[in-house]
Amino acid sequence: MNDLSRKIEAILFVAGEPVEFQRLADLLEVPVKEIRQSIQEVQNDYQTNKRGLALIVFDDQVQLTTASDLGETIEKFLQKILKEDLTPASLETLSIIAYKGPISRAEIDNIRGVNSSYILRNLLIRGLINREIDPHRANAFIYKISFDFLRKMGLEKIEELPDYEKYHNL
Repeated sequence: MNDLSRKIEAILFVAGEPVEFQRLADLLEVPVKEIRQSIQEVQNDYQTNKRGLALIVFDDQVQLTTASDLGETIEKFLQKILKEDLTPASLETLSIIAYKGPISRAEIDNIRGVNSSYILRNLLIRGLINREIDPHRANAFIYKISFDFLRKMGLEKIEELPDYEKYHNL
């Protein structure tokens, strides 16, 4: 795998969501044509070597995902996660979303000081948060508390959280 392909793979891994070809080209300072070629190289490597990952290309965007034939294995793993208690990191992220939401992943990462992709995915799977397209940036998402979260917390509205106004407006 060439250096550009490795960089693309690393960016997609960290992003945890679809990334536009043009955004990759701008970031890596290469033409979109080279991005497309490198993405094809990574896809071929994954397929040829029967790797556990795959790239999905759709509407000039690409996302790193698990290989489709591993769906049953991933489902077992996710079911196990859902039976476990929330981790301190998950609770921290959930609190940030509850008090500061709607909020982007970049803002969450900035507050926490670490990448929150995996935790956000976990909270989405559990139905505690919702993800929507950011109205200010079409290529990004914002996260907010779900109705399920409110129901499980026994709240009628998010403003009923302790000191909500104080922390929401920080």
